Amino acid sequence: MSDITFYTNPMSRGRIARWMLEETGAPYRTEVLDYGPAMKTPEYRALNPMGKVPTIVHGEVVVTECAAICAYLADAFPGAGLAPEPGSDARGAYYRWLFFAAGPVEAAVTAAAFGFDTQDDQAYGRAGWGNLEAVTDTLAGLLSDGRPYLLGEAFSAVDVYLGSQIAWGRQFGTLPDREGFGPYLARIMGRGAAVRSQEKDNALMPKKDEDQPPAS
Repeated sequence: MSDITFYTNPMSRGRIARWMLEETGAPYRTEVLDYGPAMKTPEYRALNPMGKVPTIVHGEVVVTECAAICAYLADAFPGAGLAPEPGSDARGAYYRWLFFAAGPVEAAVTAAAFGFDTQDDQAYGRAGWGNLEAVTDTLAGLLSDGRPYLLGEAFSAVDVYLGSQIAWGRQFGTLPDREGFGPYLARIMGRGAAVRSQEKDNALMPKKDEDQPPAS
């Protein structure tokens, strides 16, 4: 029996966590929760008070939030080589871009989707994420030197988390496209773990007559 339990829904950010689990190679058990009452039970809220997915339970450790799940799994399974060595220069970049994704990228995309305008100088200064254009240009600049992965030559948890956000942004039109995004995404989405995770989540998608409203 696996000592990792993965709570998810195929129409959620749980897809990111599954990809990360597949990259580690660790065995895990999947618990699919429907939107609505299933995510709001006292038992599940004891794990994730937000009543959202994903959540992982590893032994006695409970981790929620995709960035935290990716970072935790990278450290819990160091043999997978998904995080730079602690104390290294690359570790600093790893933290920088992981939290850039969890902060400015997530906030900028959400704000733009809800029509919250931060284009003027005052709003840009007050909003921690600046605006969507600045966030997108920053990501494009990161890839402008032709590096294969976000931290350089080595694939990492940052590519799972931030790479997924770039991919979703291009797919759903919530993130402007930039030169370099396409080749980068083709590279990371072709990985065996990425393909396996997509296949597993796609197999769990409801039939057309069972569709549920998307959420996260």
